[in-house]
Amino acid sequence: MVDLFGDDAPGGANGASAPDPDAPLADRLRPQTLADVIGQEHLTGPEGAIGRMVAAGRLSSMILWGPPGTGKTSIARLLADAVGMRYVAISAVFSGVADLKKAFAEAEKMASAGRKTLLFVDEIHRFNRAQQDGFLPFVERGVVTLVGATTENPSFALNAALLSRAQVLVLNRLDEAALDALLAKAEGLEGPLPLTAEARAALIAQADGDGRFVLGQAETLYAAGLAEPLDPQALGSFLQRRVAVYDKDRDGHYNLISALHKAVRGSDPQAALYYLARMLTAGEEPLFLARRLVRMAVEDIGLADPHALPQCMAAMEAYRFLGSPEGELALAQACLYLATAPKSNAVYMAQKSAWKSAKDTGSLMPPMNIVNPATGLMESLGYGKGYTYDHDTPEGFSGDDYWPEEMEPQTFYTPAERGFEREVKKRLDYWDKLRTERG
Repeated sequence: MVDLFGDDAPGGANGASAPDPDAPLADRLRPQTLADVIGQEHLTGPEGAIGRMVAAGRLSSMILWGPPGTGKTSIARLLADAVGMRYVAISAVFSGVADLKKAFAEAEKMASAGRKTLLFVDEIHRFNRAQQDGFLPFVERGVVTLVGATTENPSFALNAALLSRAQVLVLNRLDEAALDALLAKAEGLEGPLPLTAEARAALIAQADGDGRFVLGQAETLYAAGLAEPLDPQALGSFLQRRVAVYDKDRDGHYNLISALHKAVRGSDPQAALYYLARMLTAGEEPLFLARRLVRMAVEDIGLADPHALPQCMAAMEAYRFLGSPEGELALAQACLYLATAPKSNAVYMAQKSAWKSAKDTGSLMPPMNIVNPATGLMESLGYGKGYTYDHDTPEGFSGDDYWPEEMEPQTFYTPAERGFEREVKKRLDYWDKLRTERG
């Protein structure tokens, strides 16, 4: 089951009464035990990491990573209750070095009296690297059991040293069933929501996996005292639609651009267009997407369809000319062209191999016959001697050896049997045949 909510709430072993009847709905619905938490059973259940720790009566430091409104704060509070630890919560948004020193000093004093402290740090990724390092000695000595909460990928947001001392636990975005269960709890407290069944489903969809948000919207509906249930259209007019979670320099950005690239590579135009739309409607910079489409054209299609790159360059210019929203249609066209084009990474692989070979072989001299004799001295030394001008041959192909004498001929580019590269392969095979015939 799920809790969600971000501020400290009184309760359980850490000293508190039940929420005030006039408190916000989200506070009144805070779970009282880990078993009441909705949507995170993979962690809180008997076989989950948290469930096992509680059963053993021993907590290790952990980082709770998940979207907003999925229960990070309440899980931390309930963990302290479950094992009888002192609970201290700070927010990296509002706290500084002085607050941390005070928390650690108090924890050391309590530890000497035999009372262990669970230190919950909300938005832990907002502490800088030096501040994160400040946790290490207290975690290592067991002065505190650290429970950090973050919406950002810990791999990028947290120090490696801190990550090595804490278990990362991933909280799921709340699915429809979890959000529905949360609304059912609200209805058990406040009565039926003034919504049709279709509008209720629309409210759940708009929540985008955020339990805190859906309860806030439910409270708004209850407070309005509506005489008749709202249908989806009326609900949309009445409530502000939730904006999708998307930080252009954070995890959501990288997840979606990765999904777009892989959908194009996998020749799924429908999914590719969906992820393009997700990013554009969330406010992504269109020219960033145009640049990525250009990259896809050369990395995943290349010479299998030589028109792919011009399509993407034209789409970029069209967007620059038209702007939004009209120019976004050009990006959609380029996206669909790439997704439906034949795929080949032969150019991409050839480039990587050639670059590696160039670094490995250093400054080898090309064969003398293909070096231009720019001066009389160079000509007397044999520069350009024996060069065959390809256009003077019947096939327009001399078959000369163009590789440095100290280096065997290499094969970097191997065209795929797809799209236009099938024709390219025929040419290469033909030239290889002529080379063989001429020794």
